[in-house]
Amino acid sequence: MRNIGILGAMSQEIDEVKALLTEKTIVNIANREFVVGKIGNVRCVVAFSKWGKVAATITATLLIQEFGVTDLIFIGTAGALADGLKVGDIVVSRRLVQHDLDARPIIPRFELPLLNRVYIGSDFELSELAGRAVSNLLEKGIEHVVGEEAIKDFNLAPKLYFGDIASGDQFINSDEKRQEILGLLPEVLCVEMEGAAVAQVCLEFNTPFTVIRTISDTADHNARVDFGKFIVEVANAYSRAIISEIIRLV
Repeated sequence: MRNIGILGAMSQEIDEVKALLTEKTIVNIANREFVVGKIGNVRCVVAFSKWGKVAATITATLLIQEFGVTDLIFIGTAGALADGLKVGDIVVSRRLVQHDLDARPIIPRFELPLLNRVYIGSDFELSELAGRAVSNLLEKGIEHVVGEEAIKDFNLAPKLYFGDIASGDQFINSDEKRQEILGLLPEVLCVEMEGAAVAQVCLEFNTPFTVIRTISDTADHNARVDFGKFIVEVANAYSRAIISEIIRLV
């Protein structure tokens, strides 16, 4: 029986996912709230990852060890690195990498100690499922999800992308840093602070995972979006719609 763990990068991004749960119970462990219940007929556990790689690692580990999740979905926002990505676009992970990991000269830059790899691939089946869910959402139109006002305010015309996502304990808000990461990791589409750490947990626990990220900014000083408003009106609504569709397709 499937037992899906759902992590949100910010608590506000999963409020509406929590609202989908029925037969809810709340469990508190290590200063974290885990909401256990069902979405449709599928058992799910929803939690706020907390910010950064270490915090997200703890939350993901608890989901696997304490709640026995069989699959893990990480959903949240990210800054675009690749040219062409726009606010409101959705990226589903193919691979995850830690852009701030550097243990040279002991091992090559970005390589995970003792794992002999730079990238961790997300589960193909789960990522394809996430992609189908996003495609269905976009085909139906996002008007019924976020509303016309939000579409106008944020100039939304979302597209789906599959690709690499980079994580690090840094908030990227300068074009100089954006270009530095792209120069070293040119295939990366977007940057955030948790996904690659969760990927490592899932790899070592042999747990299928995928990461779904909505572009909230262009990771440079030129982009100015009302982030709080975007989280509430767009990212939170996207999360509910995408997770609902994934559960329907499971």
